[in-house]
Amino acid sequence: MELKEMNIEELNERKNQIVTEAEAEDANLDELETEIRAINEELENRKADEAKRAEIRAAVATGEGETVQTFEVTEEKNTMTNAEVRASHEYNLAYAEYIKTGNDAECRALLTENVSGSVPVASYAEDRVRTAWEREGITSRVRKTFLKGNVKIGYEISGDGAYVHTEAANQAVTEESLTLGIVNLVPESIKKWISISDEVYDMKGEAFLDYIYDELTYRIAKKLADEIILDIEACGTQSATSLPAVPKITSTTVTLGLVAQALAELSDEAVNPVIMMNKQTWGSFKAAQAAGNYGYDPFEGLPVVFNDSIKAFSAATTGVTYAIVGDLGLGVQANFPNGQEIEIKFDDKTKMEYDLIRILGREYVGHAVVAPKAFCKIVH
Repeated sequence: MELKEMNIEELNERKNQIVTEAEAEDANLDELETEIRAINEELENRKADEAKRAEIRAAVATGEGETVQTFEVTEEKNTMTNAEVRASHEYNLAYAEYIKTGNDAECRALLTENVSGSVPVASYAEDRVRTAWEREGITSRVRKTFLKGNVKIGYEISGDGAYVHTEAANQAVTEESLTLGIVNLVPESIKKWISISDEVYDMKGEAFLDYIYDELTYRIAKKLADEIILDIEACGTQSATSLPAVPKITSTTVTLGLVAQALAELSDEAVNPVIMMNKQTWGSFKAAQAAGNYGYDPFEGLPVVFNDSIKAFSAATTGVTYAIVGDLGLGVQANFPNGQEIEIKFDDKTKMEYDLIRILGREYVGHAVVAPKAFCKIVH
């Protein structure tokens, strides 16, 4: 299907598919890059067209323009789907005002199909949230579900492998001895307050949504990443009924073979490992490499994901983790009972005397390590 034949919702869905396809080892990245640019260009053109339509509607409302323009614009608006309305500049303006005031009347007036409950999030704001989750190195890699309530995940503590059964040998297949553990993903609220000035409050449409969503969603995604690091650090070297095993390597010096040693501790299922560390620890590894004038890569060609909640090697004390090697897609699950959209609340009373408005972003999510030996900690 040609891009011009696709509606806004289909274009955004294709963008999400491209992100997934790009992760494949045999992906044609050049073709995918060309396609994503074409989709972004198409979306920008439609936004520009909708902005022009909004100007025409405003001009007609004040008595300007010709009758034929009024008929054409009204007819086109009536044929737009809610998804297309949500992607319009006009809806961005209305949604920004809804965040500020809590009054959703203008948003509902623009929608062409009835909706129950809260008004739909503007596609522009939704894209900011999706981008925040995708850009954060840890949260973009973990397995995600969207199930209501608490979620229980079973994992194998110990179990026998498969057996070869010889046909007509007059013997039963050996029964597996299996011990299971259960991890309980209990959702918790991750919140972030910001206080904005009257000048920020007066910003309109996309400018206001950029400021609010970029700040709130980044901080919430970062906090979830920090909590996932704590989940991994809390696991012991042996599986318990509530926590999978996370082996560790103890080293009081940074050596070039540490990452290779950690990789050797992972299970066969950990096929997409990354290295998580503080940027200062990264510098310590590179210094060790440079000191020996080695061409050897201390990171074994693996992606390095930075997280400053992990102690730097220089600041780590006995028993403290300063690097983690493992497969986030296998080893961690995050469950979003209410979806990945950030809930926004507005308060213009608490700091009114300071001419400040408070805005709260909240995400409800459960998270845990769900597979044994998906990670290995490197500790001091």
